[in-house]
Amino acid sequence: MIVVANAGPVIALAQIGQVQLLPELYRRIHIPVAVYQEVVAAGGQRAGAADVATANWIVVVTVQNRAAVQLLRERLDLGESEAIALALELQADLLLMDEARGRRVAEVQGLNRSGAIGTLLAAKEHGLLATVTPWLDALQVRGFRMNARLYHAAQQLAGEGD
Repeated sequence: MIVVANAGPVIALAQIGQVQLLPELYRRIHIPVAVYQEVVAAGGQRAGAADVATANWIVVVTVQNRAAVQLLRERLDLGESEAIALALELQADLLLMDEARGRRVAEVQGLNRSGAIGTLLAAKEHGLLATVTPWLDALQVRGFRMNARLYHAAQQLAGEGD
């Protein structure tokens, strides 16, 4: 399975101490150079920086189609643009991205998408987590943008809702 990640899900999972779910679920994650720079170089001591810098399960890839990146930059930031372009180049099975605008653009491009919440749900489905709700709460405490509808939908999908 080819999986490409943007910075958001990696950082969010690192903030709650669950970044190891990525290699446990997907073995290897591909990230574009812009995402590496965003998480490691610009990230300093923030969550995810050390994880990405030292992970042997992350492959940093230079996006070849610069024209696609420039076209995507009209609507998205550099990391999102490179992640989508890389997912298209690699014919990725899955793109990990949390940002709503980027997810909409990826959908138009025909890419399968998931994010931090989807990763938590997949981890529960595969027996890597017993429950999802405490991790949803942990994401919220750390400033992850999630409205009540998404929170409850995730709980329902995990079989933990009302």
